[in-house]
Amino acid sequence: MAIQWFPGHMTRARRQIQEKLKLIDVVIELLDARIPLSSRNPMIDEILQGKPRLIVLNKADLADPEVTAQWQRYFEQDGLRTLPIDANSGYQVNQIIPRCKELWADKIEAQLRKGINPRAIRALIVGIPNVGKSTLINRLAGKRIAAVGDKPGVTKAQQWIKVGEEMQLLDTPGILWPKFEDQNVGFRLAATGAIKEEILHVDDIALFALRYLIEHYGDAMKERFGLSQLPPDGTDTDEVVKVMEEIGRKRGALLGGGRVDYEKAALTILRELRAGKLGRISFEAPESVAAKL
Repeated sequence: MAIQWFPGHMTRARRQIQEKLKLIDVVIELLDARIPLSSRNPMIDEILQGKPRLIVLNKADLADPEVTAQWQRYFEQDGLRTLPIDANSGYQVNQIIPRCKELWADKIEAQLRKGINPRAIRALIVGIPNVGKSTLINRLAGKRIAAVGDKPGVTKAQQWIKVGEEMQLLDTPGILWPKFEDQNVGFRLAATGAIKEEILHVDDIALFALRYLIEHYGDAMKERFGLSQLPPDGTDTDEVVKVMEEIGRKRGALLGGGRVDYEKAALTILRELRAGKLGRISFEAPESVAAKL
């Protein structure tokens, strides 16, 4: 199944980014640390045309730290610098400007040799919707400049933002790509809240998440939801549905006659997952995903 998702404002955003590239020194590519490859636009290399780039892995506080370290090695093998952060708390956000200056060091040194005071670095920040761009910009600027929301697609236009004396930052609307050839990419994005739940059925998203959690984070599942046991085969849909039913009953997601309200149960699972209530969860690792995308 190919999930179609390419609103018109995203088409315009791509064109506007390409038009502004001649003004840009460094690109900050913001990814979701829980799904670095699935939250990465596969057209981004084509769009950015070889500009120096810093890969920023946001929401690292929600991701499995061992898996995040694997992703850092994965990107750095391709010569890309990485930095895990948490824009909400500010963890390591203060390292972004120094890392960008390192990427632009040759030009800064050339200006100094000519007796020119280096101007502020012009950085472009790109990322898919709901990856945390607005929160990061506000954190960097030290005040509320960009609109923040818990729904994808809050930023609708480009804007230049001053970050101290050392950086000027160009924000852009989040850009997704025309379709997800691998439906699991769409499910990962939906499970972490990067695309609107209306694109996929909420119970399908929750079942996808449960299958993955049963296989990779079973102990966290049992502890959070008070489950005595999990099915040995997390790929069996009937068995996974039974797990959802048990969670629904324990969380009071019930209809008349004691029947489970599957939609309410699914929303409960996704809400607790996204809030980090199950612990630090990564939904993909380099060895299991990279070869498929």
